[in-house]
Amino acid sequence: MSSASNGRPTDGGVDRTADEKTPLLYNRRCRQESIGIDNTIQFDPEEPDYDSVIYSPGGSPEKESPQEKATEDTAKLLSAKYEGLDYDLVENSLFVKEAAANNKKLIRININRWVVMLMIGILTALVGVVIDILVHQLAGLKYSLLKSWIDSCVEDGCLAIPFALWVAIDALFVCFAAILVAYGEPVAAGSGIPQIKCYLNGVKVPHVVRIKTLISKVIGVVFSVAGGLAVGKEGPMIHSGAVIAAGVSQGMSTTFKRDLKIFKYFRTDTEKRDFVSGGAAAGVSAAFGAPVGGVLFSLEEGASFWNQALTWRIFFCSVTTLFTLNIVLSVYFGRPGELAYPGLLNFGRFTGVSYFWYEIPLFLLMGVAGGLSGALFNFVNHKICIFRMKYVYKPFMQVVEAMMVAIVTATLAFVSIYVSRDCKPLGQDPSEKPLQFFCSDGEYSTMATMMFQTPEQSVKSLFHDPPNSYNIVTLSVFCVIYFILACWTYGLSVPSGLFIPSLLCGAGWGRLFGIGVSHLVPNIAWSAPGIYALMGAAAQLGGVVRMTISLTVILMEATGNVSYGLPLMLVLLIAKWVGDIFNEGLYDIHIRLMSVPILGWEPPATSTTISARQVMSHPVTTLQQVEKVGRIVEALKEPHSNHNGFPVVDVPDETDQVTSGRFRGLILRSHLLVLIKRKMFLERGQTGAIRRNLEMKDFREAYPRFPSIHELNISPEEMECSIDLRPYMNPAPYTVSEDASLHRVFRLFRALGLRHLVVVNKDNLVMGIVTRKDLARYRLVSLRSLDLEELQMSH
Repeated sequence: MSSASNGRPTDGGVDRTADEKTPLLYNRRCRQESIGIDNTIQFDPEEPDYDSVIYSPGGSPEKESPQEKATEDTAKLLSAKYEGLDYDLVENSLFVKEAAANNKKLIRININRWVVMLMIGILTALVGVVIDILVHQLAGLKYSLLKSWIDSCVEDGCLAIPFALWVAIDALFVCFAAILVAYGEPVAAGSGIPQIKCYLNGVKVPHVVRIKTLISKVIGVVFSVAGGLAVGKEGPMIHSGAVIAAGVSQGMSTTFKRDLKIFKYFRTDTEKRDFVSGGAAAGVSAAFGAPVGGVLFSLEEGASFWNQALTWRIFFCSVTTLFTLNIVLSVYFGRPGELAYPGLLNFGRFTGVSYFWYEIPLFLLMGVAGGLSGALFNFVNHKICIFRMKYVYKPFMQVVEAMMVAIVTATLAFVSIYVSRDCKPLGQDPSEKPLQFFCSDGEYSTMATMMFQTPEQSVKSLFHDPPNSYNIVTLSVFCVIYFILACWTYGLSVPSGLFIPSLLCGAGWGRLFGIGVSHLVPNIAWSAPGIYALMGAAAQLGGVVRMTISLTVILMEATGNVSYGLPLMLVLLIAKWVGDIFNEGLYDIHIRLMSVPILGWEPPATSTTISARQVMSHPVTTLQQVEKVGRIVEALKEPHSNHNGFPVVDVPDETDQVTSGRFRGLILRSHLLVLIKRKMFLERGQTGAIRRNLEMKDFREAYPRFPSIHELNISPEEMECSIDLRPYMNPAPYTVSEDASLHRVFRLFRALGLRHLVVVNKDNLVMGIVTRKDLARYRLVSLRSLDLEELQMSH
């Protein structure tokens, strides 16, 4: 094994001595200047002589002040705590032997894949039913209680009582949701879509698919929505479906320490990823009644691998979810057999004329407005999240902030209804509990239509209320208030969806746009204001999340009218293009705030000028084909070491300071740990095979929580033994020439779902290793610039 020292944690076996680090830093900087990389870079704060040094564009080093360091944007960092997932199959001799033995079992394995997808679809639908019923019951009780108090207190002058009651109920509900997240499972905060995108991209986010996360997510989102926050329950359904898929497909629970002894073949990252893709699609189907949109969502938003068979299984899972949820909800609402509830969010049928051809330019203009509004939303939310990360990081503070937002939301809702005098005759509004307030008998407050019900019901009201149901002032005030509340709410330590707040805000200004058009040009036939509300909702959501294909199909399926496909697609495309001029989609922004080394669909534009030699990490910690246990333990126990893959080489030439030996294969850290735990040792001086090799099922039994090297007891005598790595190493992993471009290396990583890529020279000698973090650290400065920047690695 080559000499080892403390190195930065990576997915590959990389080490650097203290003396070797200095020239690497300066060589990297010189290389950046030659290939056009922005050299405003912070290097590793653990470097001994370069702590807190920033290289300015002029090239002179400047000492960073503590305050500057504290206010540094975390989007400029990559966190070393995130590990990659092993989506590449380890085709060692054990794998080949098992594959040959499983030839007769392939049909049963494939049938089990369909069975698992069926179970995922049914369970995801049932979780969606539980969420929908609980939200319906809690919100119904809350608004019924408040309506009775308001109706009686309008005459008696005691409106302070229902106001205090409204604030208290919302604060209590949200407090409970925040406690579940802040003290229970922090990863359950938000919609969970950024975390699932990372998982499907090949990044292991801690606790993201745990049963504890699912419980916190489901219960928390019920109280978040019932607590009146500007959130939706649809986004968390995607995360819930992914967690269900990860649990069901493994046939075991590490949390409850229960193993059902089923589906053992699927206990690999590769199989688990495919099922999580199906769970995410099932979540979309349950949320919007959009099975095709769910499949496209999994494909567009992160899947690192796709094939025809997987597409069919995921579509089957999505349709199963849709059908199951439809049946159960139809029975619950007293309409069995009608199948009138295809999803948690049902836009309802749009009747009458869809739209006129001459309105398409207006829809495109709304797309521009949605892109600008979405970019502003993302900018403001990004700044708020940065503030939270600096000052609101303790669990108690997170709970207090969530309660504060709930109190402000309830206060603004009450005040806006109190001061509004926009009244309309009863019978025109589809809301279940129209609120009269100060309106005359037989009338209702239109502001209450949007504020005094759940966000899903408000969206439906804006889509289907007849013309003249709202005046311009009411819609303008509502849009401003809700935009601010939605910006502030997303990122709180509560489960929260982004889809519904964006749709509601966009539906508000979209309907306002339609009213303005009909007033400015009254002599031309225009579509109903609800159509403009739909286009505004699409524009706002597209401007925030920057999704195109899947979102078009989701909205089209949710409306139940394919004729809206063209304008929806155009609006979403324009909103994305305009928004991309200023910043990224909100999910991508939150991924950057998490400092996750995620890989985009395409390599950086100028990456063809960078070679693998410039990107790779070197020197590499290598192992010999028959290696001493003590040397393996030394490699696994290195301080700050989180290496996952170790190249296996012939005995290296100690005089060669450039290469690390002739490459023979790759051995995984998890396999080494299992080998040591099972004591698969050769006696001193023994070079032949031991009596029995392990089987692939032995490694799957330890998945996904492999033992830590610090938990294993190894005697001094065992440290002198050896392990024959040849049966367990992958003899033919993917490698790349040192002269290959970053563009080619990136495409190999992205398309094949790799975790590490060994770099060799023309003689097959190991030169270095490329990991996900080595690629993710190169990023375009902006879409308007072709310069690259290199991100700093944080510990």
